[in-house]
Amino acid sequence: MECNLKEGINSITEIKVTEKETAINYGSGDLPVYATPAMIALMENAAKSCVGLHLQCGYTTVGIGVSVKHIKATPINMKVKCEAILTKIDGKRLFFKLKAWDEKGQIGEGTHIRYIVNSEEFMNKLK
Repeated sequence: MECNLKEGINSITEIKVTEKETAINYGSGDLPVYATPAMIALMENAAKSCVGLHLQCGYTTVGIGVSVKHIKATPINMKVKCEAILTKIDGKRLFFKLKAWDEKGQIGEGTHIRYIVNSEEFMNKLK
């Protein structure tokens, strides 16, 4: 497996909060605000995107750990951005620093670990 990963690379993803991303829809809460599971998914997506183009064909990453704080609510129709920064490479384990913010400021932060896998071999193990 070859890859051209370097610590310090980053990726930013952005969405506009809809009813689909609310705590009510996810079942994680009773209010029509941006759900913590939705924020975590956006953070994982930013991390995946950060390294995806640097991996050899046939390889991808899977999330194996996440630790986040959701520190502020975001209403429907507001934009949310997340930045993932690759902070450490330990063999096939990749460590990320995460930050999320909406149009009014920071809403979340945390860390994430992803693992590089061969897509075909990974799926074959599940059969």
